[in-house]
Formats: sequence, structure tokens, C-alpha cells
Amino acid sequence: MNRYIESETLELKERYTDTISKEIVSFLNSSGGTILIGIKDDGTVIGVNNIDEVLRKISDIITAQIEPNPQDEITSELKFDEGKTIIAINIKKGQNHIYCQKKYGFSSAGCTIRIGTTCKEMTSEQIKIRYEKKFIDTEYMLKKRANFSDLSFRELKIYYSEKGYHLEDKSYESNLNLKNDAGEYNLLAELLSDRNNVPFIFVKFKGKNKASISERSDYGYGCILTTYGKIKNRLQAENICISNTTIRPRTDIYLFDFDCVNEAILNALVHNDWTVTEPQISMFCDRLEILSHGGLPNGMTKEQFFDGISKPRNTTLMRIFLNMGLTEHTGHGIPTIVEKYGKEVFEIQSNYIRCTIPFQKEVMEQINNENVGLNVGLNVGLNKTEKKVIEILIENTSVTSAELAEKIGVTKRTIERAFKSLQEKKIIERIGSKRDGNWIVIK
Repeated sequence: MNRYIESETLELKERYTDTISKEIVSFLNSSGGTILIGIKDDGTVIGVNNIDEVLRKISDIITAQIEPNPQDEITSELKFDEGKTIIAINIKKGQNHIYCQKKYGFSSAGCTIRIGTTCKEMTSEQIKIRYEKKFIDTEYMLKKRANFSDLSFRELKIYYSEKGYHLEDKSYESNLNLKNDAGEYNLLAELLSDRNNVPFIFVKFKGKNKASISERSDYGYGCILTTYGKIKNRLQAENICISNTTIRPRTDIYLFDFDCVNEAILNALVHNDWTVTEPQISMFCDRLEILSHGGLPNGMTKEQFFDGISKPRNTTLMRIFLNMGLTEHTGHGIPTIVEKYGKEVFEIQSNYIRCTIPFQKEVMEQINNENVGLNVGLNVGLNKTEKKVIEILIENTSVTSAELAEKIGVTKRTIERAFKSLQEKKIIERIGSKRDGNWIVIK
């Protein structure tokens, strides 16, 4: 069996041709790879005779025919196999966002990308997005103007106050980088504002694919810290627990490891390219998928990603999550997930990262997944009103006692008693003052 087989990262060339410049550009615009000259498509080694001339032509391509100059990303070496000489061109993923063949410029003909074992021309939209990123830093969200000019930050101030910080009205917008150089609110400000136009969809599907939706909930259009709280509450509620009481001490088995899912959600929020769109969370009958946009931050390798080296795409947003105690700048999140589920749960592409958390089979076997609702452990010892209060609070943390009473069909006094009972059971807590704060589910 031949040892050389073409793949997404390996190109075999029987002999040198000028099309090698196209293949080099494709690898630079993708995840890197190797071109072996002197090997047929079927893996047969034939070697290279005019070695010096071929090396000279390769050098000319690298130094004069590709833009930007990729010299730091490419090395050439000689290999020997079956008594024959092979030339290997080793190409790293480009440090720049986009490369092209100079003679075609930044057009579809000039900008190619490696897909499978072939080189594909990039679309004009792909070229436009990558080309624009040449002129911006990794925190483009600080420069991109918000969709609204009239933003308020009441919830953000409450969160900071709860953590012992005091935001000065005259300086907090500047200190938190909420405005761009033109003095306009930026995309970061929009994400942190009380009301915005950014959705955050949680979708449940009935089976193993997206053929049939069973539920669609939107937790966005508000402060991203509140959005995170809602999503966290919802996933806690979905994390069904099966208890084995026939042994002592009893054992609890959950549908999924919540710490791992929480780390995946935090990474999706903090490292997402918000200039593209919001992250997506999909729940199937056998797994949970968390997808964020933008791929790996520029300059980060997969090895660094799995080793937990922290290189946030949105540094300022990360700092705010750090201030809130929601995440740590230690890089332990990805290693935590890998230790529990393995590297294979991550799908890393140039424009997105998907984390797929499989459900515990023992729990799946005992529960009808179509009826998964509030965590069964959460329901123990709660009356009908308390259960309904929790369900509504997961969807809307700012709902009032009067609104709850109307939704559930009970008196306001009954709702207040439910709040008191749930507080005593440490299931909910109040964030902020009685007048301006919100209730959140903490268990």
C-alpha cells in the first residue's frame, strides 16, 4: 500500500509546474500543508532530477509571486525515499488574513483556499471579509459603530455594584471602552446595553438532526451578562439527573457535565466574532452543540488551543467577564472539556468552532428525551406555583410579581410567598435592589 495519499494538508506533484503557486496560496489561506514534488497522484515515488532549478523556481514564487510576502510561513527541504530525491514545500497557516497570486490580485482567480484535496476559488464576499480584516485589529468590535445611538446600561451598573465596583457616570463609558474614536457607541456597548438588536437563540430538535424543531427560545436583545445568566439557567434546567437510591451513598448521573458545558458557553461568548453574528446553541436528542464564529484567533494554532493558551479575540469583553467572576484568565476551560470528553468534541474550521457535548447514555435510556423539561431534582419539594415561577424566570429575569401573578393566574400575594420560599430553598436570588434588580435562578 502506498504511503503517500493526498489529503486536505498534503498535495502530491509528479513534477514542478507553475500551478504550484496556486496551491501554496490555498494552503496559506487554509490551515497549512505540505506539497511533495516527485510523487505521482497514486503515491508512486519517481523523484526530482533538476533539483537546483526547481528550488530556484520555488524561491521565486515565494519571494515575488505571492502577496503578502509569505517567506516566514514557508520552508523547503529535500527528502529521500526509495533512492530518489523528493522536494517538500512545508507551508504554515498564513499569519495574514488573506493571500493571493500577484498576477491575479485579490480576485477569485487569485485567492484560493484548500478544501479537501482540491483548490477552490474564494467568493467575492469571502475575499471582502478577509481583506477588510487586514486593516483592523482583533478588537474590531471597539471600532464598529452600534446600530443604536441611544443606549442605557442600568443592568451593567447593577452587576458591577453587586461585585463591589462603583461605575462613575462620567467615566465608566471611557473606562470600559464603550465608545469608538468618533465618540459613538460601539458594538461592545451594544452587547452590554439594556436593550439591543442582538438575538441569542436556543433551539431544541426532536431527533438527531435539524429536520424537526420542538422548541425555539430567544434569550437575547439585552445585556450579554443577563443573556449568559438566562442561558446558564436554561441549561441547568435541561440537565436531567438520574439518582440510584438502591446504594449508599446514592449516586447521581447527569445528562451532561455542566461545568464543561458552562466553559463551552463562556468561550463561545467571549471568543465569538460578533461582527459576523451571535453564537448558536442547539440541543438534539443525543447531544448539545455550541457554535461560535470566527475560528481560532489570528496566530493561534490548534495545539495552543487544546493546551489552554488563552488568546481572547475580544480582550475588553473578556476583562468584563473576569470582573464579574464569570470566567478566569487561566486557560483551563478547553483542557477541562478535553479531559472529560476528548479533543474530538471540537470541530475547528477557519470561520467557526463547534463544540459537541454528547449526552450520558444511561440517562438517555431512562428518559423520554422529547419530554425533557426542568431538572427533575429542581422539581422536588416544589409546589405548582413555584415550578411555574422558575419556568418564567428562566425566560425573563426582569418579570415583576404582578406580571407573574397574571401569567400564572394567582394573586400577587401568592407570588410573593413563592419568592420567599424559593429564596429560603436557595433556588433563586435577587440581583440588585428591590426596585431595580432582577430575580435569577441559581440552582
